[in-house]
Amino acid sequence: MTTAALIVAAGMSSRMGDFKPMLNIGSISIAQRVVATFQQAGVDKIVMVTGYNAIALERHLSGNGIIFLRNEEFQTTPMFASVCIGLNYLKDKCDRVLFTPVDIPLFTAATVQTLLDSDARLASPVCEGEIGHPTLIASELIDNILADDGSEGLRGALDRCGEPMVRIQVADKGVLHDADTPEDYRALLAYHNEQLVRPVINVALAREKVFFDGRTAMLLRLVEETASVRTACQRMQMSYSSGWNVIRALESQLSRTLIQRSQGGAGGGKSHLTEDGKKLLEQYEAYAAALREEAARLYPRYFEDSI
Repeated sequence: MTTAALIVAAGMSSRMGDFKPMLNIGSISIAQRVVATFQQAGVDKIVMVTGYNAIALERHLSGNGIIFLRNEEFQTTPMFASVCIGLNYLKDKCDRVLFTPVDIPLFTAATVQTLLDSDARLASPVCEGEIGHPTLIASELIDNILADDGSEGLRGALDRCGEPMVRIQVADKGVLHDADTPEDYRALLAYHNEQLVRPVINVALAREKVFFDGRTAMLLRLVEETASVRTACQRMQMSYSSGWNVIRALESQLSRTLIQRSQGGAGGGKSHLTEDGKKLLEQYEAYAAALREEAARLYPRYFEDSI
């Protein structure tokens, strides 16, 4: 099953008095931490809906291998509108979606895995009697959510989507800690400082230099999805010229064509992965997932009692 994560970060952070997604928790920002947790859990695709301060946030995260969508009407629409932008994009691209607002950054990869292992069609983690995030949504439910009038926000739409919510008990207080106010932020910092170290695996292929990594894989995936190198680069906050440089360097290293370009016409030119390109992407993603699983298995043997 393919899994996507949807992070909504379009709000104006008015109660905080500062821009929440780019505030640091430890050595990385709130937004980076949410992304890193989903990546550690092996999520296949991560989408972030931006709005307020979008350019700064997208540049801040441009190297993290995620897809950006914009809510251009963030000032006049509720969070549910941003959720719908993300769900509408993802509904035919994955089997299930993990949703969270950006300001809940401390849930763990183990909690994400627990949700995925449940095989529920609609589920939320529960800690100490309180429902938290992320919320697991099967893709078959998305059309019902998109058709909802949005009264009571996403929670109301989920209540009316036709599937009962499964409440999954977890011992992870991070599912509850948000950052709405300066007091909340101070509590987040205190909770973060109590947490355990975890393994994070970034996979790259190299000869003399690295020529294929997670960001390259994301670029190829988006080219195939959008049929456009330009659109793929835009969604990654990568310049068009940089995107082509990555592709040309990769094709040079492997001595094969990975992207097939067609000439423009009435509808403009299109680009798609060749069979070699599709095979390479599938192999890399399977290899990276296997390495993450093995790292999680080995970690307690070496570090559990010492860090």
